[in-house]
Amino acid sequence: MKKNKWLTAYAAVIFAFLMIPLLIITVTAFGGGSAITFPIDSFSVKWFANVFSLKSFRRSFLTSLEVAFLATIIALLVGVPAAYALARSHMKGRQLLKSIFLSPTIVPGIVIGFILYQFLILTFRIPVLPSLLAGHFMVTLPYVIRVVGSAMEQFDFSIEEAAWSLGCPKGKAFFQVVLPNVTSGISSAFMLAFINSFNNIPVSMFLTGPGVSTFPATLMNYIEYNYDPTVSAVSVLLMAATVIIMVIVDKTLGIASLAK
Repeated sequence: MKKNKWLTAYAAVIFAFLMIPLLIITVTAFGGGSAITFPIDSFSVKWFANVFSLKSFRRSFLTSLEVAFLATIIALLVGVPAAYALARSHMKGRQLLKSIFLSPTIVPGIVIGFILYQFLILTFRIPVLPSLLAGHFMVTLPYVIRVVGSAMEQFDFSIEEAAWSLGCPKGKAFFQVVLPNVTSGISSAFMLAFINSFNNIPVSMFLTGPGVSTFPATLMNYIEYNYDPTVSAVSVLLMAATVIIMVIVDKTLGIASLAK
């Protein structure tokens, strides 16, 4: 019983450590002063209106959505077949190949961003937006392969082989037998890859340029010259959007299915 009390207290401390900063940020977003203060002097919602009035925020937010969505879709188109091949194959060097696919998660993002900047922009003179998309693709691909690969490894491939024996072509069996059984893994991979791409800063800082900037990069630049509660308001809006997305996912797919 004593151990359970200590465990409960420990869990409470960790929960407070995670939640108190979020609560402080939420409170400061409604401050009426021109600087972030806690506790707040007066109540105001003008900083939320300021978020939507800044053109740089609107433009970079749409850029981040576009890049994150496209990078995630491309990563799924490449990563799902790659995860399937790794799960089905028993060739030598399979673990080495898997490690190569997952290497971008091991190498620091700032290193990846610098290398891509040197090769894509300086050497090959590729425009900023395609270079940014390529960088985010590299960042998201490992998450797709890891999550979808875990779902593939739990799938019983004898079901697919039974479909083959009944005359179903391999391509058709992949789409009608394998994919429907790993949809939870694909959905989880999409969410994880999209969020990591949208929030990415190290790669984005190297691959952005005039007229092309992601939302986190724009936010970092804003904080450098301004310390008003607009930043807190942005954080509250992003937290609210995350909660709404999770509720929608829970109602449609179910949170439990994403954990499989």
